[in-house]
Amino acid sequence: MDRLQSLEVFIAVAEAESFAEGARRMGLSAPSATRGVNALEDRLGARLFTRTTRRVRLTDVGQTYLEDARHIVAQIQAADDAAKGAAVNPVGQLRITCSNEFGRIYVTPILTEYLDTYPDVSVDVVMVDRVVNMVEEGFDIAVRIGSLPSSGLTAVRVGTVRRIVCGAPAYFERYGRPELPADLADHRIVAATPVSPALEWRFGHDLSDVVRLKPRMRLSSIAAVRSVAKDGWGLARVLSYQVGPELQEGSLQCVLEAFEPAPLPIHLVHIEGRRAPAKIRSFINFASSRLRAQRVLM
Repeated sequence: MDRLQSLEVFIAVAEAESFAEGARRMGLSAPSATRGVNALEDRLGARLFTRTTRRVRLTDVGQTYLEDARHIVAQIQAADDAAKGAAVNPVGQLRITCSNEFGRIYVTPILTEYLDTYPDVSVDVVMVDRVVNMVEEGFDIAVRIGSLPSSGLTAVRVGTVRRIVCGAPAYFERYGRPELPADLADHRIVAATPVSPALEWRFGHDLSDVVRLKPRMRLSSIAAVRSVAKDGWGLARVLSYQVGPELQEGSLQCVLEAFEPAPLPIHLVHIEGRRAPAKIRSFINFASSRLRAQRVLM
């Protein structure tokens, strides 16, 4: 009999003033209840009951211990009830990590809608352009773009992104469209260094078609690259989601689509598996449906 059950038996016997009745309430035999109380008394080094042939009564120590035991059991029951509630109803803080641009464009609108739907949940989102260690840094969910290494994480695929070359209609009117990757050598290039820090761009599903470039402008900010490309100054290579709204409205257009590398998968990743609390399960389901509905992530 474990320590918690010993406390519960002690409480039942004390309230019934009988080992037999206390045992019956607990669904135990009278000898089992007696052994449980005896073990508790041995552990404490104190007598909790005075026993007669007709009834049992609490000692002074037992009376005081009964109040504490009731409090302890009630706290444990409350903790169990809270955990069960968290498993069924979304409650608590949700920690999420994603890249800056993906978070700004796609995750933030989902978060506001999610929080309006589940008022007992709060979120802490860290947008950073690196792969974080979810366990060490305490994240519940991560948005990962690219192939996933083998791990114990649970992943839900929600879409793909392309590595695209794009420019503004004004640029194409002035300088024309490249028909082959090699044609890029004759075009103005603005390089997004977080996406393509090397001075070569690779094309084709196997990335075997390599074009070496000399960008006239290199920027570490995707937002700045997007702005320069929209202004019609040059061509940029970015991930399709980073210019999703611009592609949909037509202010940026893709070229060399037939030569693009294989798309990169997007996953929502978490570490809890099937026993994930409701806050994680609900967000995964909520975000998955909305991300899959985005045309640019297909």
